[in-house]
Amino acid sequence: MDSCAFSAYPTVFFACSGGSNVGQIANEACRQLTADGHGEMSCLAGVCAHVNGIVKFAKASRVVAVDGCGWNCARKTLEAAKVPVCHHFVLTDWGIERKPELLPDKEEIALTKNRILAIVE
Repeated sequence: MDSCAFSAYPTVFFACSGGSNVGQIANEACRQLTADGHGEMSCLAGVCAHVNGIVKFAKASRVVAVDGCGWNCARKTLEAAKVPVCHHFVLTDWGIERKPELLPDKEEIALTKNRILAIVE
């Protein structure tokens, strides 16, 4: 069965966690969604490194990929590992400007978290 259509599959968040404000917003929003019990955050680096347990778990989950910018590193990493992506978000598409800083704006984190939650639940 398609894990995107089956709500019994666990929701797993993968954030790009890139070296910019939008990467850090993606990471923090996914971390907070996990802390609030809306799913589980997993390790994109583990997927990239082909860690068998992480890739197997992702393939049996409803995967939510959150990229900071249009480079789409999270989505591309998951696709390269043949992990189906149920939802994919790009924060710059939502009007958040990419900046070369690593301290994300708390308001942008909250807005991102709420926007993701409204779509995936």
